[in-house]
Amino acid sequence: MAISRSQLVKELEPGLNALFGLEYNRYDNEHAEIFTSETSDRAFEEEVMLSGFGAAATKQEGAMVTFDNANEAYTSRYSHETVALAFAITEEAIEDNLYDRLAGRYTRALARSMAHTKQVKAATVLNQAFDVNNGGDGVSLCSAVHPLSNGGTFANELSTAADLNETSLEQSLIDIAAFVDERGLKIALQGRKLIIPKELQFTAERLMRSPQRTGTADNDINAIANMGMIPEGYRVNHFLTDTDAFFIMTDAPNGLKHFVRSPIKTAIEGDFDTGNVRFKARERYSFGFSDPRGIFGSPGAA
Repeated sequence: MAISRSQLVKELEPGLNALFGLEYNRYDNEHAEIFTSETSDRAFEEEVMLSGFGAAATKQEGAMVTFDNANEAYTSRYSHETVALAFAITEEAIEDNLYDRLAGRYTRALARSMAHTKQVKAATVLNQAFDVNNGGDGVSLCSAVHPLSNGGTFANELSTAADLNETSLEQSLIDIAAFVDERGLKIALQGRKLIIPKELQFTAERLMRSPQRTGTADNDINAIANMGMIPEGYRVNHFLTDTDAFFIMTDAPNGLKHFVRSPIKTAIEGDFDTGNVRFKARERYSFGFSDPRGIFGSPGAA
């Protein structure tokens, strides 16, 4: 249905001083702080977790060497979504507007809607991190029971859910340093960036920037800041819905990814029969994760 003059009555009246409601600033590209972006040229992308070898065995003199097998552990699939939005304006509404080009103003509103949708879809990966089993290994992104090829498990969440504080942040970093690969071999990973909702930004600032420990009368140093344990600091994501959940991005490769199948495109066309002008924006992309070792999280104590 096209936007007609009946929906734009005030814009057609003399004496109008200002039009407002479409020019707010917006939170753009917050997904770039979480996801590694890659391009895609197919309907979906798949990434396969490989399982290497276990620890080497001791060989007795004259005995045969031990043979081990490598295999594929699991596959993560990224299915691209098509996101689109359009509007139309009647020929008469464009002709009779007195103050502004309707097309330019509502095209900016269209871009704002598309950008908002992308940030919501990106944040959904973290908003569902603890309760939706959508990982290639069959469990949620943050879980205490990620299965390993050697029959064991590993956890990328705290054993006891906790709010963001000095103790929980330090324990998270300790747990990250204990990560193992698919065969149980220790791997060298560390936290690099803290991702938080807006409600935790003041807590994060005190924890990571104070020269001394927070919330104590002791004159101890702030070990996290002094040791450079989270070198990229913290970032606020305004689209996280859990007010006390927090996440630590690690330096594991192939963690959380964003595939761009088709960048955003806009199109304008006129309709011969009605004279209406139609505007459309469209893009295709997907957000997801391959290796859950790319993140560590806590849903908060509540």
